[in-house]
Amino acid sequence: MNALELERTEPFRLNFRKRNTTNLKMPHEFVRDIIEANTIHFRLQLGACLTGALLLGVSYISTVLFDDPELTALVSLFAAILLGIPLVFNALLDLWRSRIEMNELAALSFVVSMASTQYQVAAWIALFLVGSELIEYRSQLGARKNIEALLKLAPHTAWVKRENGFEKINAIDLVIGDIVQIRPGSQIPGDGTVIEGFSTIDQAAITGESLPVEKRAGDTVFGGTINQEGLLIVRITVAVQDATLAKIQTLITQAEENRTPVTHLINQYVSWYTPIILMCAAIVLFFTHDINRAIAMLIVACPCTIILSTPTALVAALSAAARLGVIIKNLHCLEVANRVDTLIFDKTGTLTTGQLSVSSITVNEGVQEAELLALTASLEQYSTHPVAKAIVLEAKRRHMSLWEPFDISEKPGFGIQGRVNGNRITAGRKIWIEQFCPGCARYETAAHDSTCLYVARDNHLIGIFSLTDTIRPDAAEVVQDLQTQLNKQVIMLTGDRHNAANRIADQLSCCVEAEVMPEQKMARVEEARRRGSVVGVVGDGVNDAPALAAGDVSIAMGAAGNAVAIHSAGIILMNNQLDRIPFILELSRRVVGTIRQNLFLSTLFILVLLCLSAGGAISPVLAAILHTSSSLFVVFNSARLLRIGEKLS
Repeated sequence: MNALELERTEPFRLNFRKRNTTNLKMPHEFVRDIIEANTIHFRLQLGACLTGALLLGVSYISTVLFDDPELTALVSLFAAILLGIPLVFNALLDLWRSRIEMNELAALSFVVSMASTQYQVAAWIALFLVGSELIEYRSQLGARKNIEALLKLAPHTAWVKRENGFEKINAIDLVIGDIVQIRPGSQIPGDGTVIEGFSTIDQAAITGESLPVEKRAGDTVFGGTINQEGLLIVRITVAVQDATLAKIQTLITQAEENRTPVTHLINQYVSWYTPIILMCAAIVLFFTHDINRAIAMLIVACPCTIILSTPTALVAALSAAARLGVIIKNLHCLEVANRVDTLIFDKTGTLTTGQLSVSSITVNEGVQEAELLALTASLEQYSTHPVAKAIVLEAKRRHMSLWEPFDISEKPGFGIQGRVNGNRITAGRKIWIEQFCPGCARYETAAHDSTCLYVARDNHLIGIFSLTDTIRPDAAEVVQDLQTQLNKQVIMLTGDRHNAANRIADQLSCCVEAEVMPEQKMARVEEARRRGSVVGVVGDGVNDAPALAAGDVSIAMGAAGNAVAIHSAGIILMNNQLDRIPFILELSRRVVGTIRQNLFLSTLFILVLLCLSAGGAISPVLAAILHTSSSLFVVFNSARLLRIGEKLS
């Protein structure tokens, strides 16, 4: 089945779960065709919706400027028809399939409003309903982009050893046993074992480790990670479809398939609401022979206020969230967030910045701290290593002037040497520095959870830098607020080592699990859900994507996050401010409360007016006026949500 055939089977809807797109070898063009076909359908319906909304606005303007009821009615009629076609079509389609849903209520209210010449009311009903469907539709389109983003992330080429040397091939053609060459700055094309060379690997995208990991002969490497410095020779040990990156892709798809869609309160009663209203109107008409009573009953019974109850609240909530840089992509998350009792955080890039900083400096006698920092930063200023960048940043923070280094030589994975201000400076790992000044072996680092840089001058150790990942400035306050005021359990899951993870957890006073791989993160989330917890997941990297997709509520740190995590999450923090998380929980609580208020008062309003209409106390014209007034009440009640979070602006 091609993309167009798939689209024809589900008019006005998408069904992402019917397709298995978990194979990394699927052609990129095929995935793009599916997305483009659905995007065209989405854009056509969006265009019709916007045009209808524009005409509806013109109808109100014409009332003021021209005072011509016929012109206003004509423009309103065109707006209502343009907006109402999808509603009527979906209602007829549901009836053809012998099922009653929200579409029948919407179509009934639309048709009755049209029949009573309330064209503007009919257009408003259609506008809100079609708008709600478009939001859900767009969210489903984003789900398919998970697969496309993963295909882009996967390495495309590899240098494989052949009889005449290394040959460049497509990465998807790699087989177990191939020997590949990984050059500095390039992606590792597949899971394998290092057989020659030494380098540091940035594997945060897979494991979530904040610091580059040193790899040498015998160590395992993951496809999709970045070789930062040295030249590596790797033997492929895992088939492409079974590699870690492919597993992450599969996990995302499985998690999305297991997600249960939200069933709105109104949908629980639509199967009997419409027949009862029609039956009541028919009974009144039979006994009173007064058609005006029956018409008034149908007008007041139109579930416009009920229909408006949810979308108006959601629109106001989306606006309040957008003002604070919070993008709510999946409305399911907004509805469920108020019930979250367990929040699972990733560490690197979420609770921490993911960037190294100097935590402490140890100097030997006769050496000043400023002198040590100036010499080391001068030597490291042209290096691209993360440790070097942290040292130079510390010197800049202290507004230091640096010397120009000479005769620089850098050994990848070990350190760097050069002449600075007439001195021979060597900076690097302890095992390397010992070759130049054996006496440094007696020096031990104060912390085992940090990266250490040893510095020697003319073969004499002069100091040690300790570097650690830094906690976000607002992380401690937010975690404490979540635990105390909101009574949430906070757990930190990370692929980082135990010492580094425990140091961060101690500062934040939260539970922690370290050295957790992506599939294990997802398993932890599913285990918590099986225990009855409502789980919120906050992350930013590819390694967080399966857990994000599996959580009841998923929040991605969007500004610095990976595209796959963003597509997997229902809520995105564009500004990376963690104080938006308590705001989201409060917004969800207020939204759900407002929707319940709207539904209760709307239902009470309909019941009272039905009785008055049946008794002849309300004419059709008055019924239309009261009907419009009730809709305005719902709109204004929902508009109160716009003020949530004003203190954070």
